[in-house]
Amino acid sequence: MNKISNIAKNTSYLTVALVLQKVISFTYFAILARNLGPEYLGKYYFAIAFTTIFSIFMDFGLANVLTREGAKKPEEAQGFLGSILAIKIPLSILAVLASVLVINVLDYDILARQLVYISLGCVILDSFTATFFSMIRAFHNLMFESIASIAFQVIVMVFGLGALYSGLNLLWIMAALLLASGFNFIYSAAVLRLKWKIKIWPKLDWKLSKPLIYITIPFGLYAVFQRVYMYLDSVLLSLLSGDKSVGLYQVAFKIVFALQFLPMAFTASLYPAMSAYWARNREQLAISFERAMNYMIIISLPITFGIIVLADKIMLVFKKEYLEGILAMQIIVGSLVFIFMNFAIGALLNACDRQKVNTANMGVVLIFAVVLNLILIPRFGASGASLTALLTNVLMFCLGIYWVPKIISYRHWKVLKVFFKSMVSAGLMGWVVWYLKSGLNIFADVFIGALVYFVILFLLGGFRKEDVLSIWRSFTRKA
Repeated sequence: MNKISNIAKNTSYLTVALVLQKVISFTYFAILARNLGPEYLGKYYFAIAFTTIFSIFMDFGLANVLTREGAKKPEEAQGFLGSILAIKIPLSILAVLASVLVINVLDYDILARQLVYISLGCVILDSFTATFFSMIRAFHNLMFESIASIAFQVIVMVFGLGALYSGLNLLWIMAALLLASGFNFIYSAAVLRLKWKIKIWPKLDWKLSKPLIYITIPFGLYAVFQRVYMYLDSVLLSLLSGDKSVGLYQVAFKIVFALQFLPMAFTASLYPAMSAYWARNREQLAISFERAMNYMIIISLPITFGIIVLADKIMLVFKKEYLEGILAMQIIVGSLVFIFMNFAIGALLNACDRQKVNTANMGVVLIFAVVLNLILIPRFGASGASLTALLTNVLMFCLGIYWVPKIISYRHWKVLKVFFKSMVSAGLMGWVVWYLKSGLNIFADVFIGALVYFVILFLLGGFRKEDVLSIWRSFTRKA
């Protein structure tokens, strides 16, 4: 029961932190979008997307392996971290050299190249920070990571807006990200060294490294496929449709991406526990998976219906120049329920030594995404990229759910019941929100819609009073 309590407590920590972080992040994004316009916003996010693709070669799935193996063998934590750092440093150097070469071969203008160079500094620091926090996750602790996620965004917003309103150019706005990344790097290293007494020093232990490298290969390939899948659309939009299309797409993508804090927080806590359950308690593993799927469905469906109905009002948060992106937003948000469920499925596959299956699935999805983007982006621009995102997430769900019964014996009919009840509740909520939106403030409409959804779902038996009390206790119970 301690692990179950830990999952709830850690999920609560990270959920609260990510809510605050995403609120700050989205506010900052909206201000940038309004002040920069679609074209310059596109340049800014092109640089981030481009360097993020290369950043995965700095880690190659090592963070996931560190969390999983550290949770199984905490006594080997020092050896695991030292070995991974020894592998990670040369990988980072090669990734930086490759990204600099490619951006110059593509012959982008000087501003784009300079933005990429600054963004490279960010991804290097973020990659090592992710390694340190992955080690801390293995100890079933997300509190420090929760603090860091808020601190990072506060630093970005304060210094980014300072640069914006001082009339400085995009390079200074990008530099705010570099400053925040530097803070988190120092903070995460200090926490790991001072609290857990683990030295931040590369030291290759071949006895530990050999099995780590073997385990890392499927994780690494998956991470490469996933990162390319997530960010290649922005790069292809820049090449095939221009910076304006990148800006329009980023407004839609940013909303979906920001909302992923919910499954991220839950699976960040669930993943190490699933790894332990796989080794010791298969029955509890099945129960945890069912609960995870129910949670993802219940949360994602009302958000999906709400955004589709309110897309025009949401776009008015930005300038009128972004209204062209309404359809792109409505299409991509349809993928949200599949994205949420894929988090739970992916966590299960990785925790149960099926990382090769996860990697193969992601490889198939990446190929499908590249083909669709090359067909749809030239014809439909941002909407084409959104349609690709929807179809590929559906495919990823189908490929993943096929394997779940081969691993655990779970009650799929219970998950389907929750899905049906949530769909009915979300559909009725969507009708209420649409009916009221012309005469109500968007915030009042959202509040009424959420109330309607949860009341209907409760009456249909989609969740119980005990579920609410359990979540409340996770926030109030002392460790």
